[in-house]
Amino acid sequence: MRATFTESVVEDAALAWLESLGYTVLHGPDMAVGLPGAERNDQNYRDALLESRLYQALARLNPDLPTEAIEGAYRKLTRTDAATLLEHNRALHRMLVDGVTVEYRRKDGSIAGAQARVIDFEKPDNNDWLAVNQFTVSEGQHTRRPDVVVFVNGLPLAVIELKNPADENATLKSAWQQLQTYQAQIPALFATNAALILSDGTQARIGAVGAGQEWFKPWRTITGYEDAPPALPELQVVLEGVFAKRRFLDLLRYFIVFEDEGGGRLVKKMAGYHQFHAVNVAIDETIRAAQIPIPQVAETRGHYGTTDHPGGDPGDRRVGVVWHTQGSGKSLTMAFYAGRVILHPAMENPTIVVLTDRNDLDDQLFATFARCRDLLRQPPVQASDRADLREKLKVAAGGVVFTTIQKFFPEEKGDRHAVLSKRHNIVVIADEAHRSQYDFLDGYARHMRDALPHASFIGFTGTPIEKTDANTRAVFGDYISIYDIQRAVTDGATVPIYYESRLAQLALKASERPQIDSRFEEITEGEEVERKERLKTQWARLEAVVGAKARVRLVARDLVEHFENRLTVMNGKAMVVCMSRRICIELYQEIAKLRPAWVGEADDQGRMKIVMTGNATDPLGWQAHIRNKPRREALAQRFRDPKDPFQIVLVRDMWLTGFDAPSLHTLYMDKPMRGHGLMQAIARVNRVFKDKPGGLVVDYLGLADELKAALATYTESGGQGQTALDQDEAVSALLKHYEICRGLFHPFDWSKWVTGTPQERLSLLPAAQEHILAQPDGKARLLRVVTDVSKAFALRYPTSKR
Repeated sequence: MRATFTESVVEDAALAWLESLGYTVLHGPDMAVGLPGAERNDQNYRDALLESRLYQALARLNPDLPTEAIEGAYRKLTRTDAATLLEHNRALHRMLVDGVTVEYRRKDGSIAGAQARVIDFEKPDNNDWLAVNQFTVSEGQHTRRPDVVVFVNGLPLAVIELKNPADENATLKSAWQQLQTYQAQIPALFATNAALILSDGTQARIGAVGAGQEWFKPWRTITGYEDAPPALPELQVVLEGVFAKRRFLDLLRYFIVFEDEGGGRLVKKMAGYHQFHAVNVAIDETIRAAQIPIPQVAETRGHYGTTDHPGGDPGDRRVGVVWHTQGSGKSLTMAFYAGRVILHPAMENPTIVVLTDRNDLDDQLFATFARCRDLLRQPPVQASDRADLREKLKVAAGGVVFTTIQKFFPEEKGDRHAVLSKRHNIVVIADEAHRSQYDFLDGYARHMRDALPHASFIGFTGTPIEKTDANTRAVFGDYISIYDIQRAVTDGATVPIYYESRLAQLALKASERPQIDSRFEEITEGEEVERKERLKTQWARLEAVVGAKARVRLVARDLVEHFENRLTVMNGKAMVVCMSRRICIELYQEIAKLRPAWVGEADDQGRMKIVMTGNATDPLGWQAHIRNKPRREALAQRFRDPKDPFQIVLVRDMWLTGFDAPSLHTLYMDKPMRGHGLMQAIARVNRVFKDKPGGLVVDYLGLADELKAALATYTESGGQGQTALDQDEAVSALLKHYEICRGLFHPFDWSKWVTGTPQERLSLLPAAQEHILAQPDGKARLLRVVTDVSKAFALRYPTSKR
């Protein structure tokens, strides 16, 4: 007798793993009206939640509330409506996390208000945990039966869609498409949803309502200490790693956020495993650093990506450093951390101070936190100047205050900063925590310590701290979580970056080529005046060579041809990084001569723009490109929109850090950069976007040595993976997949496809189709390799290699 492998095997395994976690397991058809185990109230299956379990849970969790209040909470949970599924989900998520606001009449006739608890987050076993397979739901004209639904207190909080690994047509994509159908046809089942799981039996992914397939990610760890062994099925890892009762309640309460991205677009985001475990260990280290006694919990936190003992001494006020590579959601991790700290009872309503070292970074990070205000339970505020910062930090408790680090510097050099607060429950979060200003002699760190002597400090960075950087470690401590490039690319949190040198295409004489001094560092718009003066002569000499008219003309011609070729294989956007504002203007003008249709005078017109700062003293010809902050933000919204025709932006310094435009796939570099700044810049193209296979850095200046130096720093700090891959690797991948494709057609003669008449070419198609279908899994194998060829070609084209 031959054993068969069916989808039900995967389903039974999932239910067994959930049962081992303490869930009751029931079979959906056995719960129908009229059966002994009936829990459904509608014989037509229009009840998407388990009403009796929900009502009993409300009564059990709120023993002090009268019946009318319990009934009021029940009505709000079951009858709340909204224009869209995401808006409905957001409204109910707030009720799950914060409780349901109810009113009831006291015995004396007065009206009382209360928050009715829906879930007991402190005692997981106080809740009703249930997993049901084949749970039928009807809505409108549609009836659907998801594989597994997870209920907590009668509310469907997770849906698991499973496919048979032995079926070549049963893929993660088909599982995702099925969930999309469910969300459209039976949205009532997803009104309270917290997590969606896809699995084909071997692979498994977790995502949120409304998310595209590219945002369904793996969950690599169960406990948080290390990756799960490769021998464990991914479905087991995600179920045991996420649905263990304590972890699932933490995910629901602290790690789901709804962001309003403008224009009525609402996006739901869920933490990845690296964010979840980084925040949890950071919380424990915060309690240690602030020397606040931590209550005992049921399980020990996993210190993901670090040693078992990343922390320092109790009360040392150094929480640690979270190094999560650019593009892997660092800003959102910071917001999750802030929300988690704010709610921790041991912190007693802390004040959060968020530090950046540039105004544009302050604005960008502030915008992220502002979109997460539900998570923070309060709106964040920005300090406008030193006086405003001091005023905002005089509060007795609470508050999320954004400021640039420079506002902590006293009026006169050498002065000590006045003490603003002696509270122990102030947490300073520093973005990109590896700058030279963190020193204790007369740097900003000393003045922060003077102003907030008992605050605890945590640093977040997208690039590693150099081993020689003792100042940063003295302020923040060592790494408490690491999520490097290799892990991010493997998980699909970012896409790989490829590097292509186009120096040869410029055909410059040796005397015309810029010579970059290894000691030279570019001057940014935020540099001090004396630094500008010191480097002025050196900078001017290099800028004159880089910005020579003949060279700018050559760059413009090559860039236009290169980008147009890129667009034939992959739709998206490009950023051009220039050495100076003058070069931005002149390169823009040269490109405009070649492609006048790309130019539009108004901010809402045209395919090409310059984004830079300036003032009224700049030349008249520059004024059209100098915009105030609201106009620059409007351009940013256009550039982030993949459907907007604004495709090419020229910048000097703006948008090189903290700026996300996922459809951006090509970065043209014509500016000397090194170290952290270079790493930040090239990461603009590593964002995940639909089927984007990777980002490309095109080098017109000869930055290969600087990239190698950045990689050396990266690997020295323990990071794995490469900062940028040579484009030849994409060429090699293309050739490999092409040969596999040719092998599938061997010995079929397809030469007429290239040389034959239209009739001969057309007649080849049925024969070629029969040839492929005659092979075991021929169609599936061909589709896979053609996809691989297409992706490799998109990465490789255009290139000088033939």
